[in-house]
Amino acid sequence: MTRKIELHEGHPRYLSLLAREKLVTGFKKGLVASEGLIAHGRGECFDYLLGECTTDSARVAINVASAMLLLARYPVISVNGNVTALCVDQICGLNRSLESSAVEINLFYYTREREKLISEEFKKYGLTRIFGIDPENLVPIPELESNRRLVDRDGISKADVVFVPLEDGDRTMALKQMDKQVVTVDLNPLSRTALSSDITIVDNIVRVLPQLIECVEYNRKHSSENDLKDLIESFDNLNGLRRALEVMKTKQVPFQ
Repeated sequence: MTRKIELHEGHPRYLSLLAREKLVTGFKKGLVASEGLIAHGRGECFDYLLGECTTDSARVAINVASAMLLLARYPVISVNGNVTALCVDQICGLNRSLESSAVEINLFYYTREREKLISEEFKKYGLTRIFGIDPENLVPIPELESNRRLVDRDGISKADVVFVPLEDGDRTMALKQMDKQVVTVDLNPLSRTALSSDITIVDNIVRVLPQLIECVEYNRKHSSENDLKDLIESFDNLNGLRRALEVMKTKQVPFQ
């Protein structure tokens, strides 16, 4: 007999528990790999140290990320099973806000069935064109051995900026070697992904996306191209990572 957990908004860790439930549901539906559950648990450890909130340095990084995405010729949003289970609707919202962007499915633990299920989930939320699902259109990223080496020639392969929430370090480094700018969301400020990306948002993806969409929409209306360039040029990613680490070192997190 399966015991159903009742979630109450008054619970001090309501949002964290809600994310867990979404991932478990995604796993049962076939969207999330079993390894993805472990990866999320690892991220929760860092989120605890952040106090499960968006820090000032993360807000800065979110704003700069919006500038980079707005200035991009062709930004592509790379998604996997965890991202789909947690925030498929917000990914679609970000894609609509950027207008010239695209969404590509890219899986480390690849199966054709899981790729199909993820694609169908995005279509439920109005996304009609999804890259990465046509085997005839896939090309390899040079010097990368994992399943994630295959990208769509009309998606990530052509992009100038790639938004890679919940990324793995090897592919981030390979994308950088292809002269692409990389924006990532990573709760671990010491990961290869965090250290290799142009902009690392040290925060939980479920908190980041609503704020990123808001920044994109605000900056499109109120910031000039020069304003956006100035934001990017003044940004120091390593300093942002140091600030995130300082928060983790000093945050007084109550036991819950």
